[in-house]
Amino acid sequence: MSSPSPVVHIVDDDEFIRTALGNLLSAAGFEVHTYSSGTEFLLAAPKDNFGCIVLDVLMPGPSGLDLHETLMQRGDAMPVIYLSAHGDIPMSVTAMKAGAVDFLTKPVDRVRLLKAVKEAVARNAGSRMADAEQKILHQRFTTLSARELDVYRGVVAGLLNKQIAAELGISERTVKVERAHVMEKMQAKTVADLVHMAGLLEVPTIKR
Repeated sequence: MSSPSPVVHIVDDDEFIRTALGNLLSAAGFEVHTYSSGTEFLLAAPKDNFGCIVLDVLMPGPSGLDLHETLMQRGDAMPVIYLSAHGDIPMSVTAMKAGAVDFLTKPVDRVRLLKAVKEAVARNAGSRMADAEQKILHQRFTTLSARELDVYRGVVAGLLNKQIAAELGISERTVKVERAHVMEKMQAKTVADLVHMAGLLEVPTIKR
């Protein structure tokens, strides 16, 4: 199955702006969807969140900032690029604090817009990849037995095999066997790999 193509969602109440930006981004090779309001975007409910949103700050109905807040509350991680007819510094600060990729003033500079969109799509792709890796790690983690999990916690805490054995009341040989199982199931090549994975999975460790 091929990977989905990124979509740039343009949300602006100005039809001229929507058309102009849509043509520019389409010519640059992006798939573009346009919406005249935040409400229209929410009703459309895009099925895949790969891409970014080019979002007007001030619109009738929910503002761009309101829409962005709603999306964040429901866990939509699509990066946002704001558009504004005025160079409002306090508003731009608010937008950037909310995690916006950029805050562009109309008339929009073509080069800066394309750069911002490429950055936003790259950021979204990285986030999606990290989420996919997290899911894979979690699937591997759920295959560990209770004993293997105990040994895993000990290894991550930096304990020696004999220390883990004493902590769990088992033989050192058993620890070595279970440790090998953990390495195999988690597909880790080194202890450093296990520690890194534990950090991503927030695995509780045995306190020393």
